[in-house]
Amino acid sequence: MSDTGRIDTTDHTNGGDAADERSGTDPRAGLTTIDSAAELREVVGEPLPRTRDKARPSLHALDRAWLTHAPLCLLATADDEGRCDVSPRGDPGRCVLVLDDRTLALPDRPGNKRVDSLRNILVNPRVGLIFLIPGRGDTLRVNGRARIVRDAPFMDRMAVRGHRPRLAVLVEIEEVYHHCSKAFLRSRAWEPGTWEPESLPSRARIAKALERPDDSLEELEEYYGPSYAERLYR
Repeated sequence: MSDTGRIDTTDHTNGGDAADERSGTDPRAGLTTIDSAAELREVVGEPLPRTRDKARPSLHALDRAWLTHAPLCLLATADDEGRCDVSPRGDPGRCVLVLDDRTLALPDRPGNKRVDSLRNILVNPRVGLIFLIPGRGDTLRVNGRARIVRDAPFMDRMAVRGHRPRLAVLVEIEEVYHHCSKAFLRSRAWEPGTWEPESLPSRARIAKALERPDDSLEELEEYYGPSYAERLYR
């Protein structure tokens, strides 16, 4: 971001993507693709049996403990044509309610009303979830089938700050397994020394540039200021 307050859109990343675009070179030229499972296995090889067979159809006590301490998850859905969406979901302490060893309930909190995930579930119930615990590189993955629930006795247990969710996503587990920490170790995502949040424009400036050009920056900074966190459940 420049001293004038304008957003700096220069690509400062390493690599040739921006240079290719400026030179007119097609970055897809010369690609060699993988077009079959046999080709893929030729390059990657076979997984160890313990890795291949680690998915389970229901929760273990260790899985339940993980879910009790996971405040954040990523919910993946797709529509009836295969167009995908991934949505973060989070709550203090834990973001999901374990109903039994085969069933989870994920509250739907107030948001931007696009309801991309929910609209996808209506036409394609298949979902994938990754549950994260800050500071832990390993994750818990759950795949299954989902339904949208508008009322159920368990929804009272999902109230936060006195606000009961109006909807919940009920997930019937088909497979669950733990995933190793390599991605988080490579990215150093939980190492505060690698964080540079100020290297990018603020949320207010991004909204001004891409979503709400008619609003003043002052209005947007106030909207995304301290009071934003106070409105999370309203």
